[in-house]
Formats: sequence, C-alpha cells, structure tokens
Amino acid sequence: MSDLSITGRAVIGADAQAVARKAADWFVERLQQSEGIFRIALSGGTTPRAFYRLISGPDFREWVPWDRLQLFWGDERFVPHDSADSNYRMAREALLTRVPILEKNIHPVPVDGTPEDAARSYETTLQGLYGATALDPAKPLFDLMLLGLGPDGHTASLIPGEPVLEERTRWVAAVEHGRTEPRITLTYPAVESSRFTAFLVTGAEKAAAVKAARAGDASIPAGRLRPAGDVVWFMDKGASAA
Repeated sequence: MSDLSITGRAVIGADAQAVARKAADWFVERLQQSEGIFRIALSGGTTPRAFYRLISGPDFREWVPWDRLQLFWGDERFVPHDSADSNYRMAREALLTRVPILEKNIHPVPVDGTPEDAARSYETTLQGLYGATALDPAKPLFDLMLLGLGPDGHTASLIPGEPVLEERTRWVAAVEHGRTEPRITLTYPAVESSRFTAFLVTGAEKAAAVKAARAGDASIPAGRLRPAGDVVWFMDKGASAA
C-alpha cells in the first residue's frame, strides 16, 4: 500500500500510443496477479480510448479474463448514452463491443430523471455490490481506478470551485455547474477507495497540473486526492515535462 500520497510511480512513454501500450502491459500484469472479480472504474478521454482499443485488440484481448471484470465509470456527462459526448458510448465503441464481457458486469452511470436522481441511483448500485453503505479502508470499493487529468487540475468530474470538492459522505454526486452540461461523478471517498489508481495523461498543456497534483497541491482537485492503494502515472514526455 502507498503512504496515502498521490505522487506514485511515473511511467513515461514517447507519445500517446506508447503511453497506452505501457498502461496495457501493466494492466494485464495486475490481472494475472489477481483472483476473482476485478472491479474497474473507467475514465473518459482520448488516452483512455487508445488504452481500451489496445486491450480489446489482438495483442492483449486473449490475455484478459473478461468474465472476471466488472466495469463502472468514474464520471459521466448527463447526456443520453448514445450521445457523442457520453463516456459510456466511447467505452462501448472502443472496448465493450469488441470483447466477450458479460452485460450483467457492465454498470454505466444512469442518465434518467434529474442529475441528482442519477447520482443517488448509482450510489445505491455501488453500495449494493459493495455490501455496505460505509466504506471500509480494509476493503477497497474498486481494484483499479482509471483517471485522467485536465489542464485545470480536475480529475473525474471533480471540477475546480464546485461544492463536490467538499463532499466526504456521499459516494456519487451531481455536478450541476462548471461545465456546459451537468456531470455525475464519484466523490473523493469513492475515488480513493481502490487497490490501484492509474492516471493516463498526455499533452504538454497538462504538465503544470501534473506537477501540482503529484506535489499534493490542494489548490487543484487532483492534488487533494489521497488514494488508499498504489498510484501509477502513465504519461507522455509532454505531460511529464515539469
């Protein structure tokens, strides 16, 4: 286990595709060292898309025990699942339709009713599968939390200046402002409750945010994270420049 630090290990690739391949190698190794159900919280974004296409492609697909995976989402835009802006749609096209994963093991964020309704519903789903309404430090909610990082320091939909940054009781919350559409996001307690946390970050425009986050700078949302398990940063040369 880590020392509750976000710093973690840095793995550098020459470009976005190299980053995705390094992350895929690491992911398969973690799976091979595990037994039973392996719960993953997926991330949106360009670099995760490349990662999803790799692990569902010929080089990696046969090495992944798809029947053992349970998939969740770290955040979602409050748009229909068939919208071009949907994280679920991106993952479905890049990953889910390409592999033999069981539909019952796929748990997208609902986008029915209001954003608050959706957040409550997803929290109920997570708590039901976890078997409790309070998180136990000795029992991580996830085996792997995949995260991106924005130039403004946001991760998942923990957006600068929004009330969700102060939420420490709820597992899932609606984020009504700060972006063009409402978001549903896991909160800090849920994001932090994972055996492994992997950041996938590319682009020189994110270098300053990477530096601040890894230093634990609480002025940005990612810098406030204190994951319970091991942290690995997969970055290209641009993102790691600072």
